[in-house]
Amino acid sequence: MPRSNAVFHLLAIVTVAIWGTTFVSTKVLLLHGLPPAEIFLLRFAQAYACLVLLCRRRWFVGWRDEGLMLIAGVTGGSLYFLTENTALEYTLAGNVSLVVATAPLLTALLATLTRASRAAARLWGASALALVGVALVVMNGQGCFAFHLVGDLLALSAAFSWAIYQLVTKRLCDRYGATLLTRKVFGYGLLTILVYFLFRPVDIDPALLTHPAVWGNLLFLGLVASMGCYWLWSKIIERLGPITSANYIYLNPVTTLVFSYLFLGEPVSAYAVFGAVCIIAGVYLAVSPGRLRHLPRRPH
Repeated sequence: MPRSNAVFHLLAIVTVAIWGTTFVSTKVLLLHGLPPAEIFLLRFAQAYACLVLLCRRRWFVGWRDEGLMLIAGVTGGSLYFLTENTALEYTLAGNVSLVVATAPLLTALLATLTRASRAAARLWGASALALVGVALVVMNGQGCFAFHLVGDLLALSAAFSWAIYQLVTKRLCDRYGATLLTRKVFGYGLLTILVYFLFRPVDIDPALLTHPAVWGNLLFLGLVASMGCYWLWSKIIERLGPITSANYIYLNPVTTLVFSYLFLGEPVSAYAVFGAVCIIAGVYLAVSPGRLRHLPRRPH
């Protein structure tokens, strides 16, 4: 593994670890009375405002690429968070975590179908091992997994959404820097979430924003987990590719498990520990050398 790439593998682990802690922050905000859509609105709004200050160039890059950036903003922002959060209203949280964890497999499948890259048999096996680990971590020895059509389909939509985001981001990173691309993603994510609020008014109690626990977690979600991590993830996708970077998403349940235990006092079973080992082993096998062959792009 080249030394420069080793740095990006480490950054991928750090980024996913930070995203794993967002479960705790989001839960705190929900307990204080902030609805899920409003949490998304506030975290993306502050991230976009900061990125506008950092990057004030190229507001329009051509209809074709603007269209791709719109797709990235929807699939990596508004649609992803809306489908994932709405799924929680119709099915178990464990179902959502497990189904969304299929995003790396879906990324590899879509990349193969679009001939962006082709996953080797080793990667499919490693992904299957990691997915089994995710199931063990999510159930945590409770065996609480049941089929709920609407909620599970919404969670699957979120997984497909993230897979598309991975592939579109890689294509755009070849032509634009991470800062500009991240600004566009947040901008279009905010623009499209406003469509949702046309059918349901924004429900934010200004008094809530005065609580240190609320504004502190919002700052973390907006500036660290959103602006910082999305910017880093664009660089990671650019360097490692959409399939390799996507496999690190499997680590998300592991970091969530650890931080839920440390900060929320949630129990951890032997099944979950074994599942975490399976995930780490699967991710290692998936991202180690010799797992991916790149194919030439189709002519445009």
